[in-house]
Amino acid sequence: MGRTLRVGIPILLLGAVGWYASYVTTILVWEVRKLVPWLVAPALVALLAGAPFLVRLLTHRLRRRGTTPAAAGGIVALGWLGAAVGLALGAFWLAYGEYLQDRAYVTTMRVVNDPVPELTARAPYVVGEAQAAPNLGDVTGEITDVSYLPDHDRFAVLVERRGWLTGYEVGLVQEVPLGGNSRAQQRCQFDVSTADARIGGWFTHNLGRKISAERRWARFSADDAYVHCRGDTPVVVVPLKRQTGVLVVTERPAGVALYDGRTGKVTITDDTTKVPGPSYPISLAAEQREGTAAVGGFADWWFERSGWDASEDGANEGNESEFTLRHRDGSGGSAYVTPLTPQGEASSVVAVSTVPTRHSGGGLAPLTVHRLSPTWSSPQAIVALIKAEYRDVCCWNDDQVFEIVPTGGSTWTATLGTAQSIRYRVEGRGQVNGREATCLKNADGALVRCAYAAPGSPEEQELQRREQQKQQEEEAANGGPGPKDLSTYTDERLAELNRRISEEVNRRLKER
Repeated sequence: MGRTLRVGIPILLLGAVGWYASYVTTILVWEVRKLVPWLVAPALVALLAGAPFLVRLLTHRLRRRGTTPAAAGGIVALGWLGAAVGLALGAFWLAYGEYLQDRAYVTTMRVVNDPVPELTARAPYVVGEAQAAPNLGDVTGEITDVSYLPDHDRFAVLVERRGWLTGYEVGLVQEVPLGGNSRAQQRCQFDVSTADARIGGWFTHNLGRKISAERRWARFSADDAYVHCRGDTPVVVVPLKRQTGVLVVTERPAGVALYDGRTGKVTITDDTTKVPGPSYPISLAAEQREGTAAVGGFADWWFERSGWDASEDGANEGNESEFTLRHRDGSGGSAYVTPLTPQGEASSVVAVSTVPTRHSGGGLAPLTVHRLSPTWSSPQAIVALIKAEYRDVCCWNDDQVFEIVPTGGSTWTATLGTAQSIRYRVEGRGQVNGREATCLKNADGALVRCAYAAPGSPEEQELQRREQQKQQEEEAANGGPGPKDLSTYTDERLAELNRRISEEVNRRLKER
């Protein structure tokens, strides 16, 4: 029995290592590479502290002298000095290495004064999640992910099957319009016997292990994954990432993994043009946006004097960055969009960053920072403005202001209502305390009224048209137009009126 155990246990261990090798080694390599910058500090301490002793020892051996102890008083002092210098250099490297890492993420950044591209407003994420639960029917699983698919203007919901050794249960793709409840929807069922893996699953039910078996050294963030329905077949899309660098380790895109919910097969592809949703990892877009803190020198980065932060107050608190929005020009493009505030205590929105949701190749996608002129007030100030100017519609009972997102040019859009039903939207431009347009519209975009319509804006023209139409209707109801005060007419208008009167008089005389 003892010999059997001595032979059997190593075989079992080797078998387990072989079974999990692709997954475990991928994780091990990723985590060790992340620790490399931290290993520089102890390496410098050991090198600089031991250098005097090594030199002393080599000197003795070269001169073939006796075994005089190398740790004499001067050597010990030099050793302690080397250790202190190594520790200081190691600590400096940790900070400088993070700075270099941020610099590596912003190599594709452009800062422009061009307006933000025109974007299309969509329902907030919390609304997409709230309207998913009533449409799941008799599904017993738990919602683990809600993602927006800009290509089809749909929200995708991934439901996890209950239990330890299980995969996903169902995928739900539904339309969540700004006005009203969800309409079009599609539900696709996973085959629990053949497609029984999920992200974070146990043992053979771990989707990450299946992906590593197909492409070793590639990993992913769980928040990047989403589901779509290909007919009745659910397909889980997992954007992948790879590591680059040695002392400065950063991430890059590495294609997409497609998990078939019928067969359980995993396919890795670098051609992401046919993927019906974002193919560029949103987590990588967030790394690039956070790297904008390193646009200046190291001192500016250390004292937080350069770059931008995501706006974190008001309605966007907890969901303040990387809004997935479609371009309004009909090109089918979309972007991760984030309102930005300057580093420090300032809360006004001074810029908007955009990263495309689709990108080919293994490099970083372009990051564009659009400077705003004029700048915007903070989301918290915008919420206060909405509650003050449109108090009859906000915020009573369960109504609240949801996401405040950039929608192109110098405009922002805030959505109002409940998680089950968006009732209104407020569109504004620039500072809330400036003479700029802030208008209340129905959820479907129909204009209700404006707190102030900027001169020449489409809202002002629409309100003028309504006012003229209302006057015409009142005049028609009263039997025609009433007498006018001619003193208010300009000379040109009086001359035109006189000409028209003369023509009308001549026409009537001829008819007689």
